[in-house]
Amino acid sequence: MQLRIPGPTPVPPEVLQAGAKPMINHRGKDFAVLIQSLTARLKELFVTKNDLYLLTGSGTGALETSIVNTLSPGDKVLGVTIGEFGERYLDIAKTFGADLVRMDVEYGTPADPDAIRRALQADPAIKAVIITHNETSTGVTNDIRAVGKIAREFDKLLLVDSVSGIGSLLYPVDEWGGDIVSASSQKGWMTPPGLAMVSVSAKAWEFNKVAKMPRSYWDLGAAKSYLAKDQTPWTPAVSVMYAMDKGLDLMMHEGLANVQARHARIANTIRTGVKDMGLQLLARDETYASNTVTAIRVPEGVNAGDLLRTIRADSDIELATGQGSLAGKIFRIGHLGWITDEDARIILDGIAKALPKVGFKAGAVAGR
Repeated sequence: MQLRIPGPTPVPPEVLQAGAKPMINHRGKDFAVLIQSLTARLKELFVTKNDLYLLTGSGTGALETSIVNTLSPGDKVLGVTIGEFGERYLDIAKTFGADLVRMDVEYGTPADPDAIRRALQADPAIKAVIITHNETSTGVTNDIRAVGKIAREFDKLLLVDSVSGIGSLLYPVDEWGGDIVSASSQKGWMTPPGLAMVSVSAKAWEFNKVAKMPRSYWDLGAAKSYLAKDQTPWTPAVSVMYAMDKGLDLMMHEGLANVQARHARIANTIRTGVKDMGLQLLARDETYASNTVTAIRVPEGVNAGDLLRTIRADSDIELATGQGSLAGKIFRIGHLGWITDEDARIILDGIAKALPKVGFKAGAVAGR
């Protein structure tokens, strides 16, 4: 099967094989070598000299980590959301007591950096900005470079969800900014689910000193003290770490610039292909269309569920439906991690084959 949802993503055979290695003592010398190697290479791929920690958990765990380790209940936070995962980030902040100033952006469009600047100018009490780099639910990428510049201009903490971005999309953390940048293994890293990664800046550590939100499992202070001993505070996902070790080998061999160029090229192939079929992207300005996931409007008269079931039955390709308010209105193609140009053509052929069977007529207006 071609698993082409936005995550988990396909895993190369050699990565799967690496994950089948025997267990080791996570307080021993072999584990020390493993975590040192993983941490050093992840820093290279994040393009950062900041601290970086591997956490056992999902990307959502990384988002919670970023919130509870830097903020206190009542802290005013500008929460920017352009989709369902932006909503999740804001919900975490609200759950732990942040005073949330929402910036809701129409789905299919990126956040306006100038609107963020105006919001910070209007309310000097805002301490932090939380934002999604690449919105998996809408296939739109925010201009994090511009947002990072603004956060520095106003000396605000910047917390970034880059779960479906960094590693596949250009994001040099130290150059563009991001005080805690979150990622997870099952996206562009060609690794099974189970690991989350966070880079942590000096500014984030200053916020950490006074942060009073409750935390235990996600305590970065514990992660820092144990990493100094080449360990993790809690039992780590050793098998997934072995798999990531091999996945990072593959990425380093290809080269980060080449990985990003491949994602850009394949995304362009996907976008061009679906438009040539008469379909419409959800992204209103293709300049901000994601290079890791493409969201496509379901044409009028076509049932999204029928379309995806037909693609799976006829072509053995698994695509994703829309989420939240976009359920039934879009479908999504994940094209990140282990994917080739030939895979992109196979995906497009599968969609083209299924469309007439579910009632699509060329020239139909996509649903809104």
